[in-house]
Amino acid sequence: MLAEKQAPQQPPELAVSRSSDGALLLRLSGAWQLHAEIPPTADVHRALESSPPPQRISFDTQQLTAWDSALLTFLSKISEICSAKKITIDRAGLPSGVQRLLALAEAVPERAGARQKTEKLSWLARVGTGFLNLREPVEEMLAFVGDLAIVFGRLLRGRARFRRSDLMLLIQQTGAEALGIITLISFLVGLILAFVGAVQLQQFGAAIYVADLVGIAMVREMGAMMTGIVMAGRTGAAFAAQLGSMKVNQETDALVTMGISPLEFLVLPRVIALCLMMPLLCLYSDLLGILGGMAVGVSMLKLPLLIYYNQTTQAVGIPDLVGGVFKASVYGVLIAISGCLRGMQCGNSSSAVGEAATSAVVTGIVFIITACGIFSVVFYVLGI
Repeated sequence: MLAEKQAPQQPPELAVSRSSDGALLLRLSGAWQLHAEIPPTADVHRALESSPPPQRISFDTQQLTAWDSALLTFLSKISEICSAKKITIDRAGLPSGVQRLLALAEAVPERAGARQKTEKLSWLARVGTGFLNLREPVEEMLAFVGDLAIVFGRLLRGRARFRRSDLMLLIQQTGAEALGIITLISFLVGLILAFVGAVQLQQFGAAIYVADLVGIAMVREMGAMMTGIVMAGRTGAAFAAQLGSMKVNQETDALVTMGISPLEFLVLPRVIALCLMMPLLCLYSDLLGILGGMAVGVSMLKLPLLIYYNQTTQAVGIPDLVGGVFKASVYGVLIAISGCLRGMQCGNSSSAVGEAATSAVVTGIVFIITACGIFSVVFYVLGI
């Protein structure tokens, strides 16, 4: 706010005294502006606590040369103190502009939460608050999974509404179009496992067991997990971006207006497509990983191809293969749920689409690693 009076800039001063009628008189002089050091309200506090306490506060601003919001802030604090102590304030001595602004500030109530809280919480309180804040996203995820289970129930009864052509297109996108990246990653992972194992096993003359190492690692763990991570970064992010863009463009709202559930029309075919393709991609990844290990065994370790093949078939059993495929199926469900959930939670801005895609990748990978650890413990307990 511009100053009302133009005068040489003098430092703000506050003088507190008692008038003849017992009222507390506050004399304000100088330039009460933000760039100056405003006098504290401590003197006013002491005067109000004196005996006998004043029943009224008045102001003398004849020596006031300039003012802005700094003066209003000071007067607001004084007004709060007087309201708490039920002391009358006589504003007749204040400039007319100050009186109008104070009246306007009192006429409009302060919005709840408008003031920033400066209280610093302890580390224990921050940890507790963080855990309490986790409740809302967990509830949203459980509600989404519950709604998706209801939609699957409608699918089993033949009442789910989605286009079969969309399902076929999604199967192509999540299956055939993902073979390139799965081929590269799986072959390199198998090659790396074989190379690392060969360096160590050669020291003991047990290079033939590279076949066991690569075969068991790829079939039981690495094939399903690497496929899941690749699909989380590729397909999970794509699902979140697609659904997020539809929400930004209000396409999902249009489906709801037409009486079509977005979960049935958009989410269900994506979950089905990924659940169908993940086991097949896992088998393909296992094969490519074993071939990568075989390339190292034949070229670096000079193992005969037939001996490497026989060693692999002896080490890898049907339970290992079934366990890996089962893991891949579960990973597919987790990736699809993560991608679709973040897409449906997307905001209404273009930047929110990118944030949803990023969140889908992170959520999917965290779910995969967590599930992998749980499966390892469960399979060990079951002796599989």
